[in-house]
Amino acid sequence: MLYLDFNATTPVDPRVADVMLPFLRNHFANPSSNHTLGRASRSAIDRARLQVSRLLGAQPDEIIFTSSGTEANNHAIIGAVLANRERGNHIVTCNVEHPAVTEVCRHLETLGFCFTEVAVDSLGMVSVEDVAAAITRETTLVTIMLANNEVGTLQPISEIAGLVRPKGILMHTDCAQAVGKVPVQLSELGVDMISVAGHKLYGPKGVGVLCIRRGLELPNLMHGAGHENGRRPGTENILEIVGLGEACRLAEEDLAEELPRLTELRNHLEKSLLTMFPEARINGHPELRLPNTLSISFPDLRADEIMAAMPNVAISAGAACHGGGPVASRVLTSMGVPERWALGTLRISLGRMTTPAEVDQGIEEISRAVKTIQRGKPN
Repeated sequence: MLYLDFNATTPVDPRVADVMLPFLRNHFANPSSNHTLGRASRSAIDRARLQVSRLLGAQPDEIIFTSSGTEANNHAIIGAVLANRERGNHIVTCNVEHPAVTEVCRHLETLGFCFTEVAVDSLGMVSVEDVAAAITRETTLVTIMLANNEVGTLQPISEIAGLVRPKGILMHTDCAQAVGKVPVQLSELGVDMISVAGHKLYGPKGVGVLCIRRGLELPNLMHGAGHENGRRPGTENILEIVGLGEACRLAEEDLAEELPRLTELRNHLEKSLLTMFPEARINGHPELRLPNTLSISFPDLRADEIMAAMPNVAISAGAACHGGGPVASRVLTSMGVPERWALGTLRISLGRMTTPAEVDQGIEEISRAVKTIQRGKPN
């Protein structure tokens, strides 16, 4: 199986698995226990917290371990609006967010809050001016992702944060797709909160991080004992926290080499496919995008048919099949991609394990599948 779907999830790096293994077999003690074994578990969590904080340019006490990026988003968004309810009830976000943000805002609507979705342009980018125009006296939170999961466009988060935070408005960014692929630093972004998903950067599934700027107090989503400095009760998932810490250490170590390597591979993939299919179009910003992500649309074709013609290749489609037929993704629709292209969109995402030979194999498989489908179409 040729795996070109790293934005969906990444395999656990073998080096991460090696670090985790002792905590699966031997180091099982409760980190809250005040004996030698418990203190060893606590030390492992502290080490992982330091590793995560270094990658994010944060302090260790600004790191909260969660069960996922989704939980981190929920904690950040719900916590922020509840903490500032006396100020107002309005949230600003954008119309290409992941459901882990959008659905939280919709839930908050049932509790009396409201939100505005700022539209993106044809490249999938939010305008700082449009964000400014969406802010009202009631706005308490702006939440906009750093990198789009489908087309890879990078948003101007530091500029937006520089606009909203002086107004006393909190700023959150979902960085699940960005961490480990591009530099993500709390101070440089200038935000209050960052969400991270472990399985997007070669760590295990079932663990994430909410980074909260020091001094910001949010109400808890769950209530119990005083774990995670009183912010998230529940005995810590030592096994996966250790894995995420190592994944962050490796990301910090490898980023300077991986970013240009993946960019070169992605550009080769893009150029080759456009040479073979000049009628195809690339979605997303041509420069300000993730180095590993290529969203390409083939007109008058269907992504599910292309994928069915290459069963040994793992990639994602830009359209989903429902009862009434294929439907273009919300992201592509929001960007104004015409349906004849949107329905034939493939998202190809490369990763740490991707080799030049695999990219060439992917080019061959995709071109063969597209040509097969095109030959079967009536003139």
